Amino acid sequence: MSEAISPIRGMGDILPEDATVWQHVEAVLKSTVHAYGYRELRVPVVERTELFKRSIGEVTDIVEKEMYTFADRNNESLTLRPEATAGIVRAGISNGLFHNQKQKLWSMGPMFRYEKPQKGRYRQFHQFDVEAFGFDGPDIDAELLMLIARIWRNLGLSQIELQLNSLGTPESRAGYRVELTDYFSAHLDRLDPESRERLGRNPLRLLDSKHPDMQALIEAAPRITDHLDAESAEHFARLQELLDLAGIAYRVNPRLVRGLDYYTRTVFEWVTNQLGSQGAVCSGGRYDGLVEHLGGKPVPAIGWAIGLERLVELCKLAEIASSDLMLDAYLVAVGDEAAGRGLILAEELRNQSPALRIEVNSGGGSFKSQFKRADKSGARVALILGETELANGVIGIKPLRREAEQQNVPWDQAADTINSMK
Repeated sequence: MSEAISPIRGMGDILPEDATVWQHVEAVLKSTVHAYGYRELRVPVVERTELFKRSIGEVTDIVEKEMYTFADRNNESLTLRPEATAGIVRAGISNGLFHNQKQKLWSMGPMFRYEKPQKGRYRQFHQFDVEAFGFDGPDIDAELLMLIARIWRNLGLSQIELQLNSLGTPESRAGYRVELTDYFSAHLDRLDPESRERLGRNPLRLLDSKHPDMQALIEAAPRITDHLDAESAEHFARLQELLDLAGIAYRVNPRLVRGLDYYTRTVFEWVTNQLGSQGAVCSGGRYDGLVEHLGGKPVPAIGWAIGLERLVELCKLAEIASSDLMLDAYLVAVGDEAAGRGLILAEELRNQSPALRIEVNSGGGSFKSQFKRADKSGARVALILGETELANGVIGIKPLRREAEQQNVPWDQAADTINSMK
């Protein structure tokens, strides 16, 4: 017997019992963004490596340590996408989507990063991304945050906090970087090895350190909100006014900097304390210079990404699932004649009511074993077809999720009866 092939570390399977929660989450996400006028864009999983080096930044951990990069048969360097925004921007430039146009787009799919696997952080993970191009005012920032707040409500989730900050423009941030470098350099003996490495490359990333010995030092560091240019400060103040008008609670976190180089002005994270150390469920912000940096004409832009694994885990913790994904019925057929007629009857019921979800027992078995399968399937009702039902032209309908008597109905009334019991 051959040895079984194990899965790749950090790349897990989504089993059927979890897939139903995924389907519910994805359906809610899609319906909510469609209600705001966002349209789907599908982009490749593989892009040229240069795209991510230019967009994310060559001296970031993602590019230096985490990307899955390989040479194809033409010796061209390709990379499995570690995030979605760069590919969406590349697609917009390649297909002329930004030429005298405003775009509201969404995309969904797997991403890849070679990180240490842990709960809520995997080497293959999935994101739902929403991006808006051509809008420079704080109104679109507010709309995107309102959209996320509505997603939480539509999923029935709470205990997710919005943290908000502004990074200003690259020009105003340059002066802040100098002051931050001077500050941390004066306390070099208190920096952990990773922070010392980051200091010379991107001192803002020190504010993102989770090292416990660094927290007091970070708390006393200069605040970026004190170094905003006038226009960025006005933009940030107006965004807060709009969120206040919408009744969306938030906390300004001057230490929030995000891990990608392309962010400008508004940045934000929605975080929870229900997932341990991996508390960020949704993150995003403005990246007004990225389109131009990747070869397009200047286009203001903002977007966010939800980590689907973490969102699904939140829904499971809250025991949230959609009844729409339940089987409506499991058909139990006893005997060869009933088994054959059951297949045809199920087709007739689906024709009468296309939304019905019916599973027909396959592989035979006694009435008792088939009924156990019906119960285990999660179906609302069992449909029972045996010799007596065949002779009388009826089918038995037995509720499985509540106490109720079985009723026998004519075949042509079965679909309506099942629907009335939802």
